[in-house]
Amino acid sequence: MSVAPQRPSLAHGEFDLIARHFTRPVRRAALGVGDDCALLQPTPGQQLAVSSDMLVEGRHFLATVPPARLGHKALAVNLSDLAACGAEPLAFTLALALPRVDEAFLAGFAQGLLALADTHGIELVGGDTTAGPLNICITVFGQVPPGQALLRNGARPGDEVWVSGQLGDARLALEAFRGLVSLGPAFDHLRLAMEQPQPRVALGLALRGLASSAIDLSDGLVGDLGHVLQRSGVGATLQLAALPRSDVLAAQPEALQQECLLAGGDDYELLFTAAPARHAEVLAAGRQTDVPLVCIGRIDAQPGLRVHGTDGQELPGRWRGFDHFAAA
Repeated sequence: MSVAPQRPSLAHGEFDLIARHFTRPVRRAALGVGDDCALLQPTPGQQLAVSSDMLVEGRHFLATVPPARLGHKALAVNLSDLAACGAEPLAFTLALALPRVDEAFLAGFAQGLLALADTHGIELVGGDTTAGPLNICITVFGQVPPGQALLRNGARPGDEVWVSGQLGDARLALEAFRGLVSLGPAFDHLRLAMEQPQPRVALGLALRGLASSAIDLSDGLVGDLGHVLQRSGVGATLQLAALPRSDVLAAQPEALQQECLLAGGDDYELLFTAAPARHAEVLAAGRQTDVPLVCIGRIDAQPGLRVHGTDGQELPGRWRGFDHFAAA
């Protein structure tokens, strides 16, 4: 006699958990949580922009992260993808695996998740829960006018390369968590860069029709810019001195600065290119959205990425972006 494997049960029941923490009335979607499918109604004439990101404990976040910050980050990394596409957020789904039901964790997680959702006017419309190692998968849906999506394949020789915000603080905080660097009182502030990134949604919308290409910086500047260069069939030259960094990072040894700035990952800033003639308009977009923007280099016809140091000479280092399987 065979016995069918039983699915681990969630205390209080899966649907009770969803009802308590994740069910809210929807205003923009045609139908939200409670049926087999959600129904979305984009604005007539708009295209849907869809992206998914998975966060796995021990790979993407530490067990010490406060639940509210984890909820925030889980949605923020997905909103950052919409920002890089120049898409307006509409709705999202949440798939959540939990090793056990922890009401305090769920309350904090939901609070951080839904607070960021409210900030950006995006609605939770469905998903799934199950028992298993802590794993969070969010799919976001946005809308963008046809032909106005920011893509990776539009960079052209002569374009300027821009980044938003500051780079490297999240990686520096990770090094502090690893015990490899001591940051003193600055640690708590830099920890926010790692655990509570702010997606540049408004900036992405402002760059429509202005940027020639864009990507969000999730796996490190070198790796993510490399995707743009490959898709666009071009190269680039960056000026290390131009890369925006915090005073705390600027006080670190040069080798650590370079690693954090060029290959750190988890910045969730926007990297984009634009024609030099649009320089003043790009700066205006930054002022309009209250996001600092810095030109860090130029797109070349010659393939490859070159990084020049403060002496003007090309740096010999070969940095790589984060790769989940290479780093395993």
